[in-house]
Amino acid sequence: MKQKNIFKLTAATFAIIGAGTLLFHSAAEMTLAANNGRVEEVPTSYQVSDSLETALPKSETKEEDGVKVNYSVSMDSLNTGTPTDTDLTMEEAAEAGNQYLKNIYGLDLEGAYVYMSYCSGTETFPRAFWAGDVLFQKERNPESTRWTYLLDAVTGELFDICYGRQLDVSVPLGYDAALEKDYHQYAELAQKKVEECKLMNSPVDKVVYNCQGYSGNDPTITVDVIGEDGTMVNMSFSRYDQVFLGVYTDTSRKITESALERLAGKVENVDTEKVEDITISIVK
Repeated sequence: MKQKNIFKLTAATFAIIGAGTLLFHSAAEMTLAANNGRVEEVPTSYQVSDSLETALPKSETKEEDGVKVNYSVSMDSLNTGTPTDTDLTMEEAAEAGNQYLKNIYGLDLEGAYVYMSYCSGTETFPRAFWAGDVLFQKERNPESTRWTYLLDAVTGELFDICYGRQLDVSVPLGYDAALEKDYHQYAELAQKKVEECKLMNSPVDKVVYNCQGYSGNDPTITVDVIGEDGTMVNMSFSRYDQVFLGVYTDTSRKITESALERLAGKVENVDTEKVEDITISIVK
């Protein structure tokens, strides 16, 4: 029950933050954490590079099914992290992310701008990762149409990926009580997407309702797709037109749950110490 509640909190955050601002949120979390001394040093055997050269915008040309694809890759101006010798390079991480975008969204990256950020891990996500922000316009703002992803800095494994947009119509963003009881349309869409894109190694056992939220002005619904082996991915769709918005992987879920449980344990220990201090003071 505790793990399920934590995952619901994570999923709700994912839905409310929305695909359109996920990367901005991640970058802001990294920056604020660094400024406040809250970035956690993750115990690893990686050797940190002595320096990191500033990455200038670079045009990449990749062969995809015999067709050349040109896109620009550069380090995000908000980046504060330094990749280690063991980590993927910025270009390697971008290409891994681009393959996920092609597989999951069918995205053609011709002419795209890819902005990358590196983070060695935070308190709530203690794993080194690369974050990508992909647009088809050079100027960026929170309302820009974009695709974002987070992936393991060493292996390239996908943590989460999403699509954000600004609707050109005004639609209700509030909670739909009826949808919680009858969400079969989204359950079918989620299962189909998981199977088509091979987002789980296990056959799907069931799809259950998780929460509702919104991304910018796009109302969302989030469901949990659970495999026969117990793995679970979290998927978000637009309640406006049923467009697939994003997926939060089982690996990411486990990392987050473990970190939040550990933090909760720290808080409990601190509270216990305070109670003991008060008790001692009263006795004295």
